[in-house]
Amino acid sequence: MKDVNLTLLFSWLIGLVVFIIGLSNLLLVHPVPGIVFLLISALHFPPADALCMKIFGRPVPFLAKVFLGFVIIWFTLGVSDLGDMIDDL
Repeated sequence: MKDVNLTLLFSWLIGLVVFIIGLSNLLLVHPVPGIVFLLISALHFPPADALCMKIFGRPVPFLAKVFLGFVIIWFTLGVSDLGDMIDDL
């Protein structure tokens, strides 16, 4: 069995959560935050690290991914229209 890298797993998980938030915003709320969140979710996926390594010479820092994911989830559940829709369910 392969050794599981926790940072890789966490990057995929946060990337998927932010992608789902972006897709939900795109379809249910307004296209602008949805597109922004979809673009930000691309930073969390491991292929973005390879692209950043090729362009800038270093990958996206893991702490930046964690902070950005936390802020997006907090914003979505706290002050966005999508958070209000979730509260009404």
